[in-house]
Amino acid sequence: MNKAYHTFIMWLIWGAAATTIYLGLYLDTDILEFLSNDESKITWIITMLFVVGVISSFFLTVAITGEYIEAAEQQNLAANQGLMGLEKTGKKPKTVNHFFESLKVVASNNESPSIETLLEMEYASLSRRSHVIEIMGNLLITLGLIGTVMGLTLTLTGLTTSLDALGQDQDLLLAGLRKAMGGMGTAFYTTLLGAVLGGVLLRIFALITENGIGSLHDFITKTCMVHLSADFKPTVERDVRFLNVELDALGSKVHNLKAAFSDTKESINDFHEAVKKLHSTTDDDSGVYTLRETLRMQKYYRVLIRQELTLMNKLNRSWWGRFKNHLDTKDDDKE
Repeated sequence: MNKAYHTFIMWLIWGAAATTIYLGLYLDTDILEFLSNDESKITWIITMLFVVGVISSFFLTVAITGEYIEAAEQQNLAANQGLMGLEKTGKKPKTVNHFFESLKVVASNNESPSIETLLEMEYASLSRRSHVIEIMGNLLITLGLIGTVMGLTLTLTGLTTSLDALGQDQDLLLAGLRKAMGGMGTAFYTTLLGAVLGGVLLRIFALITENGIGSLHDFITKTCMVHLSADFKPTVERDVRFLNVELDALGSKVHNLKAAFSDTKESINDFHEAVKKLHSTTDDDSGVYTLRETLRMQKYYRVLIRQELTLMNKLNRSWWGRFKNHLDTKDDDKE
């Protein structure tokens, strides 16, 4: 189980080293002030891509660690119960669970599985994510070279402006020199950030995740070769072992079904008892009514409430409406 956390521990160690190097760049070279005044914004792009690469590498490392822990649990099950006894131990199935499920299908068809090929197919997504991190490191180096060219271009533009203003406009001369120095700074800092962040730090993060995936492959392959090799050969003993596992699973399902039927029967009996109590009268004079009496009283109360609401509507009418109703009543009496 300690090997499961090896990749995560290595990532934390190198993450601490990368943080120290990154802070050293900020403090020793005063790069923070240059980032705030960088006109090309290449250094901002390099920094943001580096942060995205580190975050992606962290989540990939966590995924590899979770896969390794699940693979260790599956190894313990394989040593005791064989291939057909393997089941997921967590709430959400992981890639290693899909791998062993595929092995079950292949073994049930009496075919010899290619473990290496199946592993590469199942863990292709993790390998691609690690490869993307490596590509991001190369991209940072390329951006550093692009920043170098842009910085040299700004330097030449500033020098040209200074030469044109030489002996004519002192302010324009100083502005050109500042632009030339800013271009030199862009060329220097972009090369430095691209080489350090992409060529060193991010590549090491990609190497850690790639080694973690390779170690996971070796661990699962060893589990298959040591504990599951007998399940890949179509023999009578293997078929009997598979049948025993299926019978055990069937017995467990039947037991759960009986328990569910028992709980359902108890619930139905409780419901019948509750209905009988509602339809039966009470032996004491505590004022508890039966269900029919309660329904009859509710109907009576609804009629009373309806009559009361009708009377309230008549009382709340305007004086002109009540007077008109009174006149209509008198006319009806005369007729």
